[in-house]
Amino acid sequence: VQLQASGGGLVQAGGSLRLSCAASGRSFSRYVMGWFRQGPGKEREFVATISWSGGTTHYADSVKGRFTISRDNAKNTVYLQMNSLEPEDTAFYYCAARADTLSTYTTSDQYHYWGQGTLVTVSS
Repeated sequence: VQLQASGGGLVQAGGSLRLSCAASGRSFSRYVMGWFRQGPGKEREFVATISWSGGTTHYADSVKGRFTISRDNAKNTVYLQMNSLEPEDTAFYYCAARADTLSTYTTSDQYHYWGQGTLVTVSS
């Protein structure tokens, strides 16, 4: 599967952005999807994950209550709605996929496919 992330940009603190990740190939609905981010001088970190059905989600503590992950299997797309953005959210955001219908995953080494990053910059 190939992943294409989009939706990044420059936003003021307190603002919102919605990232999208479009997947090519078949059987998107059988993939666990995740979002990760890597800020300047930082290691890549987990942001959110969603099960194949959309029924299970998990979030990093740093984004819980502000970010929402969702998916539309008919459109082969996963979304990350980001509200109340903070300068600390500035990073490249990456979507990732793993062929799995059993669980969700929160570490990058558990994902098999990665999209290119989309840059989110939050100004103070």
